Amino acid sequence: MLKRFTESAQALLESVPVGSRPKQGEILAALRQGVLEAFRTREEHLARLVECDLEARGSGNRMSTLKWQVSVRKALLGLGVRVVESPDEREHFVVVEGEGEEFEVVRPAYIDQATGKVILSGQLRRVLRRHTQPDDGTGTQDAAMKEDQP
Repeated sequence: MLKRFTESAQALLESVPVGSRPKQGEILAALRQGVLEAFRTREEHLARLVECDLEARGSGNRMSTLKWQVSVRKALLGLGVRVVESPDEREHFVVVEGEGEEFEVVRPAYIDQATGKVILSGQLRRVLRRHTQPDDGTGTQDAAMKEDQP
């Protein structure tokens, strides 16, 4: 992509008479500004898609929500956004509530693969470790006991 851009820019500059050509510093400033604007536009666009994905996670009936979410996820992946839904990648999350030593995902994290920047941090909830709940007096333990869901 950069090669095609460079070739096009070079051809455009060569078509301008020598006395009217912009100076190298002016060209660099214009290119730098264009790149910064492109990244800002991309960030805004990705942020809107992230909002759509979050909305799809919590609205509508089950089938329409699922279709909407799949569609948005495909768009995000196509644009180079990685959706992190594993609490194992804790560096992309903030802990928002709960007690315990394990974590569950409340909201996924969204990472721009082109820049490595976090678009939106995910949220984790602390939960009690499995098999560490005291028994309930009946001699049994719930192996998957977690705190009450919100």
